[in-house]
Amino acid sequence: METAIRHTHLLSVILFLLIYLVKTALLLANKEDGLAKFTKAVKIPEMIISTLFLVTGVYMLTQIPEIKSLMIIKIIVVLASIPLAVIGFKKKNKALASISLLMIVAAYGLAEMSKKPSSVKATVGAEIYSVSCARCHGDDGKLGLLGAPDLSASAMDLATRIEIIKNGKGAMTPFAGVLTEEQIKAVAEYSEGLKK
Repeated sequence: METAIRHTHLLSVILFLLIYLVKTALLLANKEDGLAKFTKAVKIPEMIISTLFLVTGVYMLTQIPEIKSLMIIKIIVVLASIPLAVIGFKKKNKALASISLLMIVAAYGLAEMSKKPSSVKATVGAEIYSVSCARCHGDDGKLGLLGAPDLSASAMDLATRIEIIKNGKGAMTPFAGVLTEEQIKAVAEYSEGLKK
């Protein structure tokens, strides 16, 4: 579920960015008729995309604590850019429209930053994997001792990996109560990196 929300959020940010890129390009090129036609054509999709962006952003803000500060900044930036864009496009003000576009590009950059685990988190995941998982899965994820799956070829998503690490599966020991939620997620993310 978390992966689907993240992908939906990223897609809505990209589409939102593309709409504003086209609008700004038309405005800067003095193509007022083209801008009016494009604005009319994308009015409903733009409202849907904006709603998706905000809903998925708020969901991620409440459910994924490690990206909370970035999400708050990103939502503030986008919310501030919308009135600038509305005024800029209605008044044909190229400076306001351009500033709004730059703010949306910045929000996209924050979306990309929120996807990347910190190097500290990656190090923690690698250390825990080495101590607790490598003896059955192997350093490269391919060992398969006691029926352990080949993690380098696994199609499991992050949420499934987290659940298996928490609750165990087959001969695998559950780690809920042994590791914190953050440690479990770090190990799951590290194990995803073993995919070839």
